[in-house]
Amino acid sequence: MTSLQSPPARRTGPGRSRSASDADLRRRLATTRPLVPTASIGGVIAAGAPLLVCMAVAVVGWFLTDAGGQGAPGDALRVGAHGWLMAHGSTVAVEGIRITAMPLGLTLLCAWVAWRVGHRVGESVSGHGPDADRIADGARDLTVPYAAGLFTVGYAVVGVLTASVAATASSAPAPARVVVWSALIGLAVGGPAIAFGSGRAAIWLPVLPVVVRDIALVARRILTRWALVCLLALLAALVLDFSTAANVVSQLHADGGAVVLMTALSLLLLPNALLFSSAYLLGPGFTVGTGTTVSTTTVVLGPLPMFPLLAALPDQGSQPWWTDWLMLTPLVLAALVAGQVQRERPILAWDRAAIRGCAGGIGAGVALALASGLAGGAVGPGRMQDVGPYTFDVLLHAITSFGIGGVLGALVVCWWQRDADGRVRVALRGLRARMPGRS
Repeated sequence: MTSLQSPPARRTGPGRSRSASDADLRRRLATTRPLVPTASIGGVIAAGAPLLVCMAVAVVGWFLTDAGGQGAPGDALRVGAHGWLMAHGSTVAVEGIRITAMPLGLTLLCAWVAWRVGHRVGESVSGHGPDADRIADGARDLTVPYAAGLFTVGYAVVGVLTASVAATASSAPAPARVVVWSALIGLAVGGPAIAFGSGRAAIWLPVLPVVVRDIALVARRILTRWALVCLLALLAALVLDFSTAANVVSQLHADGGAVVLMTALSLLLLPNALLFSSAYLLGPGFTVGTGTTVSTTTVVLGPLPMFPLLAALPDQGSQPWWTDWLMLTPLVLAALVAGQVQRERPILAWDRAAIRGCAGGIGAGVALALASGLAGGAVGPGRMQDVGPYTFDVLLHAITSFGIGGVLGALVVCWWQRDADGRVRVALRGLRARMPGRS
């Protein structure tokens, strides 16, 4: 709890009063730290902590691959910095090849660190501004906007400095894209974290209409459960073709250190792989090179790089008849989620229940399409400059499947609830009619 939400301490005696005063003083000191340095330094830490981890991992990988026989530690540090920059949208040239794909696993790690640090910043500045009662009465409170802005500036400064120091004539990172992504993480992740940490979110969220919160709940549950379905599909594909993945590792003649690095890289690319799996289950599919396609109906492949995750790709040619039925998965999942929310938060009005399920499904579809647009890009020379899901087709299929599924699930449960409510009312009327002394 923050000072914004904490009740005043009780005082039942001289000793208790002194103890309560000391505790209240410590709490006030902990929650009224100077806003400007606290928020700015928080942004620097949120950006710098993952950056240091990336550089440390790069140095460890350098020793694991050739025991430091080639290159210098500075080169390894630069590679780690480039990885951090790529997680923030920067394109990087490697041996003359421009890499534009983002390692979304690393991006999510940076966002998680920004959330944790932002939450601590919110707790540290929660004592600034008006208290909860004054905010509820309409007093203007700019503590969170000021802190979020300073947090974002600190984050972006680290990004610009990293791009400047790590840049070489051959790599040429893109500082402008780093600034944009730093602002997105700082405002879209750090800002809400500061609001929750400072206690302001607990005051502001109840002001939102209930229907908006319910729609957001439906969309969030659809996305989280869909991610789990995509993960299960990806793992099943890897298990069924595990021999291919093992063959890839053996052909690379990778030692223990290289296998560890390859595993770490696969984990960083796992969110990308989940979005590829999502595009496959939705129906449109994805491409793994110019002139290729992977979908539930047909698979056309070409020469592929030696990477274990690619073993999950289906065999080339026409697909079995049952793969077409996989496109019903998102519709069924959205129906189950919308029905579950309808059971937990019943709405007996047909139109309101349908709107909640449909809007939640469409919102989830739009969010999924935006994420799918970030999953691909250029990952190598030649054909490998075109890799990724078919984003626009994913958008159409996702909003259709999730939207229709949300409507059906909400309406079916709503009909069941209305029918049950009607049966209860009839039973109550019959019970009253049989009661003594009633006509």
